[in-house]
Amino acid sequence: MSKRFICLLLLMVLITSAGCVPGDGKHTAEKPAGFFWGIWHGWIAPISLIWGIFNPDIRVYEPQNTGWWYDFGFYMAIISGFGGISLTRRKSKKTVVQTSSNSN
Repeated sequence: MSKRFICLLLLMVLITSAGCVPGDGKHTAEKPAGFFWGIWHGWIAPISLIWGIFNPDIRVYEPQNTGWWYDFGFYMAIISGFGGISLTRRKSKKTVVQTSSNSN
């Protein structure tokens, strides 16, 4: 794949993911953000942080949320990132080095 295609794809992903940033007015007291929104907002937190520098209405964390479940999803996504908490990990091969000592 060409570098131009990869850059275009990355730009499209960033624009699409930024469409659901916390603090955009989508969530209200009657319809607060829940667990899955917490996961999503945790994943896009770096984008929200950078965008929040230029737009003071954008937040890293959605203030209109359901409480504990939103917090749990948000922090789970922040901690795990994209695959940080993996249930299956590759086991590294340990190499054993033998040293021979000639003590005569």
